[in-house]
Amino acid sequence: MKNIRNFCIIAHIDHGKSTLADRLLQLTNSVSEREFQNQVLDNMDLEREKGITIKSHAIQMEYDYKGEKYILNLIDTPGHVDFSYEVSRSIAACEGALLIVDSTQGVQAQTISVLYQAIEHDLEIIPVLNKMDLPAAMPEEVEDQIIELIGCKREDILRASGKTGEGVEEILESIVTKIPSPEGDPKEPLQALIFDSVFNSFRGIIAYFRIFNGTIHKKDFVKFVNTNREYYAEEIGVLKLGYSQRDVLYAGDVGYIISGIKTASEVKVGDTITHVERPCSKAIEGFSEVKPMLFAGIYPVDADDYEELRASLEKLQLNDASLTFTLESSAALGFGFRCGFLGLLHMEIIQERLDREFDMDVITTVPNVQYLAYTTKGEVIEVHNPSGMPEPNYLDYVEEPFIKGTVITKADYVGSIIKLCIDKRGTFLDQIYLSSDRVELRFDLPLGEIVFDFYDKLKSISKGYASFDYHQSGYIVSKLVRLDILLNGEMVDALSTLTHVDNAQGLGRRMCEKLKELIPRQQFDVAIQAAVGSKIIARETVKALRKDVTAKCYGGDITRKRKLLEKQKKGKKRMRQVGNVEVPQSAFLAVLKLD
Repeated sequence: MKNIRNFCIIAHIDHGKSTLADRLLQLTNSVSEREFQNQVLDNMDLEREKGITIKSHAIQMEYDYKGEKYILNLIDTPGHVDFSYEVSRSIAACEGALLIVDSTQGVQAQTISVLYQAIEHDLEIIPVLNKMDLPAAMPEEVEDQIIELIGCKREDILRASGKTGEGVEEILESIVTKIPSPEGDPKEPLQALIFDSVFNSFRGIIAYFRIFNGTIHKKDFVKFVNTNREYYAEEIGVLKLGYSQRDVLYAGDVGYIISGIKTASEVKVGDTITHVERPCSKAIEGFSEVKPMLFAGIYPVDADDYEELRASLEKLQLNDASLTFTLESSAALGFGFRCGFLGLLHMEIIQERLDREFDMDVITTVPNVQYLAYTTKGEVIEVHNPSGMPEPNYLDYVEEPFIKGTVITKADYVGSIIKLCIDKRGTFLDQIYLSSDRVELRFDLPLGEIVFDFYDKLKSISKGYASFDYHQSGYIVSKLVRLDILLNGEMVDALSTLTHVDNAQGLGRRMCEKLKELIPRQQFDVAIQAAVGSKIIARETVKALRKDVTAKCYGGDITRKRKLLEKQKKGKKRMRQVGNVEVPQSAFLAVLKLD
């Protein structure tokens, strides 16, 4: 055990984690030249296309140092704030962390928030300055920022470049010398924490775990503590680039277990594995339950695909434990699921994965956050869906979730960023100068306002320099109303949104204008109205397609034309009573991108 090191790589987006992980794998010969490709651990096509890490990936390396052989278990983590749950799980399975900071950009918001998580778990932090080969690198300035952040000595900070491989050998040496070996007793009862799982259509569910105490052998009879299910460990092993079988794994090891589990609900990430005959006295403290920030309905385009969609979501949930879903039905879209996501990027990735990995065509409704509605009878209702909001006459008041946001930016952009946050109903708290031209700004903001386009606007205002991180701070009473869209007098529940009283008029008008462009013309006039309660606040009309019935009348009295037009008008009226209006999928999506 003294020769095992478990560590993860943490950093802000685009600070070069995956590239540095590539160099570590090449230096320790964990990947052959034939198998190597850039960002070798990002094995999803989506990750390679977007250039981001979505999943945390575990891999084992072997390294010789001063004549001794060391086993290094590396977990590469995502950098985007929407995947912070992946990071928290990786941190729980490690003893140390490489904190990577881009030497051209300095310390960013995500770096700080992840660092605090790592310090809470008492991880040994090794600071690394990456991208030292770039001409824009400013090592001295960035080292000052790191020293101020974690209070280390200047000589503790390693300088490296993931691209050229400079300094990677020193990183491996300091992993061996600085990160403590895992603690635990191989003779104690088995205690292993599941930190991830994947679905394989041939082998069933494969769970990844880290052993804290005890030993596990192949063919052992094991029990999952939370679900209380018992299985035979048909195959165990360690995670190389593929799966590498072993007969026995000891305390401190990171590995996988295959036991022929077919149903997704039987494996919970954060669960503890122990032996049936000699169980451990208590389960390991897993990680905190994930709290979805954003809710949206996902419906199959074809109602017959409902069961397939359920199975696809269950398999996705195995691989991404931060996705939550419950059953829901809508008058406009039929049966579907109300899904909880950690943010807009997370939602986009789930939609993409449903399409690519499971070939599912889905419609996604307007996303919204969770509100608390207090009725006049004193009941509290959790509202995930606008249609679940009580009618105004039963409603006492509504509370909406607020967050504490931290923006780190260059001093030039402070004014425009503060204006953006105040436009989003935010409250400016304070600003701290980290150096002469870098500022940390703190805000209280309603979560519902930042969910849509806040991140994109922040990036464009600051020319890509500002970084943003947030955590939920609680619920605050707010004046919210439900904005309904009526087509031909009938409400389309999938287009309803909850919004602040002051924004309702403008949003209603913009939605009506957008829908007018997207809804195809019918044989009759279609009225598109935005309403709050029974009050109509905006209206647009899609004009009817008309046939020129008077073309055959020439000369003669005007009453002949009038008679034909009246006849046509009656037909249109009757048609309007029986006609229904189809809302195209593009309309649901366009409403998300109103700005």
